[in-house]
Amino acid sequence: MVTVPLPPALPRVLTRSAPRLLARAAARFPTRAAARSPLRWKPRVPSRRTFRFGVLGALLLPLALLPGTGWRTGAQAAAAPQAPAAPCGTPYRIDQAMPNGARWQMCWEMRNVEGLTLTKVVYTPRGNRAVSVLRTAALAQIHVPYDSGTPRYHDIGALGATAIPLQAVDCPGGARRGQFVCVTTRPRGHAYLKGGDGEPARTAQGRELVVFAAFQVGWYTYLVEWGFSDDGAITPRVGATGALSGFTTTPEHGWPIGVGRATFEESHSHNIFWRLDFDIQGKQDDVVEQYDFSGSGTAKRKISHTTFTREGKAVNSPMRWWRVVDPRVRNADGHPVSWEINNSESSQYRGPANEKFTQADLYVTQYRACERLATTNPSPGCATSVDRYVNGERITDPVVWVNVDFHHVARDEDGDTMPTHWQGFRITPRDVTAKNPY
Repeated sequence: MVTVPLPPALPRVLTRSAPRLLARAAARFPTRAAARSPLRWKPRVPSRRTFRFGVLGALLLPLALLPGTGWRTGAQAAAAPQAPAAPCGTPYRIDQAMPNGARWQMCWEMRNVEGLTLTKVVYTPRGNRAVSVLRTAALAQIHVPYDSGTPRYHDIGALGATAIPLQAVDCPGGARRGQFVCVTTRPRGHAYLKGGDGEPARTAQGRELVVFAAFQVGWYTYLVEWGFSDDGAITPRVGATGALSGFTTTPEHGWPIGVGRATFEESHSHNIFWRLDFDIQGKQDDVVEQYDFSGSGTAKRKISHTTFTREGKAVNSPMRWWRVVDPRVRNADGHPVSWEINNSESSQYRGPANEKFTQADLYVTQYRACERLATTNPSPGCATSVDRYVNGERITDPVVWVNVDFHHVARDEDGDTMPTHWQGFRITPRDVTAKNPY
């Protein structure tokens, strides 16, 4: 058992799930490696000043890449690797072939702290060799500050213990993995459509693999979803439903709910962080770049880019995006393989001086296993929030933290049960294939 004293700033932090749920976490979600690990989850209810966290068991076995065609590492690719042993067993392994010939492979875990976590994510475009994309991907915090200044919740600390058992109706066309995870596929609309020249239109409908879990935190139900498209795109998003808090306030901080103007439901923000450990064909040589396009108000646009050689942060800006690229891994055209990150739909919440983690929309840090959450990080010997992880260290194995914010101003339609509102971002393959993956 490891005891982690909270720093002086954190007694004001409210974690809705931790105090009453840590005690249930280990019993509900034993890890596959727990029996072998010398440090096992055995959480207890924390005191006001102290959280007690265990340490997760051993990591999954490394995933070698599947053989195929079309990929080169450096000037010439090495011989195609042999088919690997499965990195995880049933029911934790996901292996989904898509109608267009693409394939997604990954493992899932239900971790006590982060909840649904995906590991060893591999994408195989039609007719190409498999390429690893992510070593791990998970939520890293849901920060919920209310407009009057209080309360200010941090909803991830024992998220796994709040998982809701799913019913068959929650997983249409798919399969439930245990009680808490759904794996399914669904249409995503037109993959493409091209007409003209007097020929029949060329058209195709796309599909995506969806990995989904739901969590009850206070009055909110969070729907955590990862979409993996047949064209290689990834869409992490979270839906908030359940019920309004019932916190009432004065007109300057809320919206009238119910008859007349007697009751004002307090407005608040959902500031959601994701932690993405990219490993494009392994952890070596991955680089994070920022792209900007100047010339607003003129007839021309000029592209420029900045490379994160050291830990840093960035804010959203019109015509700005980022990518994680491995310059040694190239497609058949000789272009480096990368994944583009677009976070253009955030409301860009900025909090007070003691919430510096809200001052950026993207952070890039050097990989450290103890840096797990964007705030209220439970790991001993590690900083407590993502802004403090950034200390100028040279980047050799980047981890990307994406912050997407949504300002929730209640409306009459939010009356119990509240319709789901979604927030998320998109990760798009850039030069992963040399042509349309269909």
